[in-house]
Amino acid sequence: MTHDPLTLYKLIVLYMLDRVNFPLTKAQVGDFILEREYTNFLTLQQAIAELIDAGLVTARSGRNRTHLVITDEGRTTLSYFQNRINDSIKEEIDGFFLANELELRNEASVLANYYKSVSGEYEAHLTAKEKDVTMVEITLSVPDEETASAICANWQKKNQDIYQYLAKQLF
Repeated sequence: MTHDPLTLYKLIVLYMLDRVNFPLTKAQVGDFILEREYTNFLTLQQAIAELIDAGLVTARSGRNRTHLVITDEGRTTLSYFQNRINDSIKEEIDGFFLANELELRNEASVLANYYKSVSGEYEAHLTAKEKDVTMVEITLSVPDEETASAICANWQKKNQDIYQYLAKQLF
């Protein structure tokens, strides 16, 4: 075990990101770590921020979500120090992904964001990906922010039904 708890939390985050082939959200990482009471919210946020600052993790933000991806440097660092993570923690992480991979992948692969366009209207940009392949990408222009926000929220809930409908209608 490592002597510095913050280092251990960083290694746990790197291990989690290394175990999947899709981005995890900060919330997904946080839910796992905080539910098991490994650390508190503020310390976890500090660990993630330091990983990003060190270039071991990249972060992409969009509409209340930040997606985290391990970098090559992060993988190299993990390979040197992963023996400092207790085997029981690794087993918990592996079991968590085994039980929740489909749900985690779907959550991380469905993106929705809106912005105000130069014309003054709002555009809702909706994307659904599988692995690194974009399955569908839609941009809808709407008159106000409230509608754009509602479209983004509904996309998170109904993207599979919408994709199936489009495929059925177009094929």
